[in-house]
Amino acid sequence: MSESETRAAIDLESWVCPAPLRDAPHIVMGHGGGGAMSGELVEHLFLPAFGPAADAAMGDSAIVDLGGARLAFSTDSFVVKPLVFPGGTIGDLAVNGTVNDLAMAGATPAVLSTAFILEEGTPLDELAHVARAVGSAAMAAGVKLVTGDTKVVDSGHGDGVYLNTAGIGLVDARTEIGPQRAAPGDVVLVSGDIGLHGVAVLSCREGLEFATTVTSDTAALHGLVAAMVDTGADIHTLRDPTRGGVAATLNEIARTAHVGISVDERALPIPGEVRDACSMLGLDPLYVANEGKLVAFVGARDADAVLAAMRAHPLGARAAVIGTCVADHPGMVVARTALGGTRVLDLPIGEQLPRIC
Repeated sequence: MSESETRAAIDLESWVCPAPLRDAPHIVMGHGGGGAMSGELVEHLFLPAFGPAADAAMGDSAIVDLGGARLAFSTDSFVVKPLVFPGGTIGDLAVNGTVNDLAMAGATPAVLSTAFILEEGTPLDELAHVARAVGSAAMAAGVKLVTGDTKVVDSGHGDGVYLNTAGIGLVDARTEIGPQRAAPGDVVLVSGDIGLHGVAVLSCREGLEFATTVTSDTAALHGLVAAMVDTGADIHTLRDPTRGGVAATLNEIARTAHVGISVDERALPIPGEVRDACSMLGLDPLYVANEGKLVAFVGARDADAVLAAMRAHPLGARAAVIGTCVADHPGMVVARTALGGTRVLDLPIGEQLPRIC
């Protein structure tokens, strides 16, 4: 398929919704993209509606003290289309996604809940395939599925299977990890090749063929995090760059910690097939979703030890230093290009690729 044929076959206009919350009286796809519109929805609708009952942070996970134990808690919903894609399914994606949210808080995941929202008419063998993937992923991650729920919606009002998972983990006493701890001088690391999940789902969804099959990187990262913590390093911030990719994650950290971030584009581990696919489709790999990668902010003196530990782990073999945290331009992410110029990596408004997780 030529580039012109590819562009003609795909509705590119549906990938990003530019309308902000204040100008959109109805929910649009961009509100679920993890970018500026999602943030506005939380800030201007959910938090005011919740009132004093809400924690103002409302992050991917929260650390709570219960009976003297520091626990991490997280919940996530998965609406990926299609249900099965190269390298994974909505089932293992749901387990790994919640496990990773707990791991990014420095916690060892322990238990998960699973809630299935099923569309009437969904074949039972499709549901069984997803359910087996949930079980296999939970076994591989070493977590127990301890509670759950099932609901069914009318035919035509869903896409077969939606999944919600919530999880609880025990926070490592050696860690104090959070986006607010990123500080000037920190080294920014990424655990491996970026953009794989988004391109894998897109290729399956749109019937695209590339020279090699791109498979999702979906994986549980708590083992990699444990190896990093075991170095004794002072790890300031961990995040898994899912919706909105690396660029959205760096922007959220920069704004939370009120720091600037400088990224070297030449250092980014972007596989050739991802770069080629993004070039063909007009996408930026930095904004494409990942499901088995993490971004870490580590003090400069500990960076080499953490990088070595990451590269010694199977899920961090391609880890790389991609930038630094700076005092300049607080709240802004700036990339140094291969040509020696700079460009601002802004927080995306909506999402390049909706329904990606």
